[in-house]
Amino acid sequence: MVRRLIGKKLKSSRLKRDKTIQELAEKSHVSSNMISRIERGLTIPSVEILIKIADALDLSLSYFIEEAETGSTVVHTPAGKGTPLFYFPDKHQISGLTQGLRDPGFSAFVDTLEPYCDSGEGGMVHTGAEFAMVLEGSLDFVIEGEHYHLDEGDSIGFKASLPHSWQNRNEKQTRVLWVVSPPPNV
Repeated sequence: MVRRLIGKKLKSSRLKRDKTIQELAEKSHVSSNMISRIERGLTIPSVEILIKIADALDLSLSYFIEEAETGSTVVHTPAGKGTPLFYFPDKHQISGLTQGLRDPGFSAFVDTLEPYCDSGEGGMVHTGAEFAMVLEGSLDFVIEGEHYHLDEGDSIGFKASLPHSWQNRNEKQTRVLWVVSPPPNV
């Protein structure tokens, strides 16, 4: 079980950074064959090898070990009880809904946006995919130059590699459910 958890964690971390096995092998000085065997859950790496790989991915050794020991396969979050992740006064607050889930392929959170809050200048671009559903209020998106207006109950999904931005143009707060894959490092 630990072999598979470490392997999944390694593969997920490598893919989040858009690295091939060969690129990781070169940076970590661990053979590509060994990295492949670890990712497929065929072997448990020595501490020395895991440290080299963790350093190459800018992670701590405990990132791999603690996840295998403390993560859960089911996370239940009662309404209004999400884990506070970020709080920006006069802008927005983000509450996580999937914290503690072992090796998630996605992250879900609720974002409470203050009036006229926006994602900043310029379009964001990153790997993966995003999904947003407006729970209260409304939100305006620009995705690859196209404008989308979402009212309560509306949703939008898109490849995060497309330049995108959002803005709450309301005088009231807007609440949004976000699902992001792969999950951001928080």
